[in-house]
Amino acid sequence: MRTELFHAADLAKLLRRQKVATIADLKRALGTNVAVTVFRKLKALAYRTSYSHRGRYYTLDDVAAFDERGLWSFKSILFSKLGTLLSTAGAFVRDSQRGYFASELENALGVGVKDALRELAGRGAVAREEVSGRYLYCSPDRATRRNQVLARQAQEELVSAGGLGLGVVPDELKAAIVVFYGLLDEKQRRLYAGIESLKFGHGGDFRIAELLGMDVGTVARGRRELLAQDFAVEGVRRAGAGRKPLEKKRRT
Repeated sequence: MRTELFHAADLAKLLRRQKVATIADLKRALGTNVAVTVFRKLKALAYRTSYSHRGRYYTLDDVAAFDERGLWSFKSILFSKLGTLLSTAGAFVRDSQRGYFASELENALGVGVKDALRELAGRGAVAREEVSGRYLYCSPDRATRRNQVLARQAQEELVSAGGLGLGVVPDELKAAIVVFYGLLDEKQRRLYAGIESLKFGHGGDFRIAELLGMDVGTVARGRRELLAQDFAVEGVRRAGAGRKPLEKKRRT
């Protein structure tokens, strides 16, 4: 029986110790100069290649601390649960509520994506539509793409109309809304949505509801309450409220 000279466990030991490694590092760990031998042993492991740095780095699934988006960064080296840059960019675009402009996707993934998007569009893996003079990358599915474009157009109109996020790029706008909404209770959210609907004017209830993921009726209720001033301000006393002042008693 032929004695096995190289062991996948040696690669796993190295990757767990230093988190990531190049093919040269893995060759040294095995004691071989043959890349094919390294790849054969890697097949026995649950490993990933980086989607940055042209896929030069390797790690293990149980080493990578993927975030909720399925991404992990280690010393500026980027990995994705979805695999390569092409597969990751394609999935992000298809699953997005409003599609992605190239600059937005670059911010999200931390690498240049123009070549990847061009290749994906050429394959038909993503589609693109012109919105506000720029290409918006969307799902190739017609119904999904239509919803993405409508949501994006509503957002762009809000920004240009001076409503939510004036002068703020879309990704920053989304992040700001999420943070701010986390500080509000249910009534405050309703009233805030009502304010923004009033700023937008005709059709504001629908557009704000779509942007914030709220029920149109809830936005309309907040708007009506603001116009009628039909709400209580908690934590602020109205004039004359509170206990009556005590009169100083005088001796007779």
